[in-house]
Amino acid sequence: MKRTTDGLIAQLANELQPVRPLRWRAGMALALAAFAMAALAVVALRGLSEGVAHGHVSAFFVVANGLLLLLGLAGASAVIAMASPNVGAQHQGPKWALAMVMVLPVAAAFALLGSGSADHSIGGLHAVYCIALSLATAALVAAALVVWLRQGAPVSAPAAGLYTGIAAGALGSVAYGLSCPVDTIAHLGIAHVVPVALAGAMGRIALPAFLRW
Repeated sequence: MKRTTDGLIAQLANELQPVRPLRWRAGMALALAAFAMAALAVVALRGLSEGVAHGHVSAFFVVANGLLLLLGLAGASAVIAMASPNVGAQHQGPKWALAMVMVLPVAAAFALLGSGSADHSIGGLHAVYCIALSLATAALVAAALVVWLRQGAPVSAPAAGLYTGIAAGALGSVAYGLSCPVDTIAHLGIAHVVPVALAGAMGRIALPAFLRW
């Protein structure tokens, strides 16, 4: 029995192939490259908004996009870590960042309560463009993160899909926000946050099938 076991172990060992380890820095570099490409594509196709181009943006714009950027980076960091099996990891960073971003819709709701025109405050048709095109921009970031995850072995495919969608939605919203001409808190808190929720839901539903191993 011992000889048979040793032979089996030797056979399995002979079939093993060296695998290049996944490094967090390489994964983050991939995510940042995808984000930069998304931002450059937005600037090339839509141009910078007048406020961004001249450096005259509202404090709401800085706060909203800063929080979304933090959420995107925290989510991407968690996704990159998920590619390497690690049972029991909590990934608290994205949860706290998401909680901070949720302040924006609350602020937007208070702003709308004191506004005479909800359509004007949210931005009307611009809000629709922001939601749709932020999701389109997010697809590039999501693709990069999925490529990274498929090189590894995430323990929970549903969680990896959810965080991928959230990270991509947040970074996509920031990238498209460079061309957005509306910087009211009502618009930023709704039209720039909804893509995060939608992308997270789509990632949770659609991506696990591509991430199972």
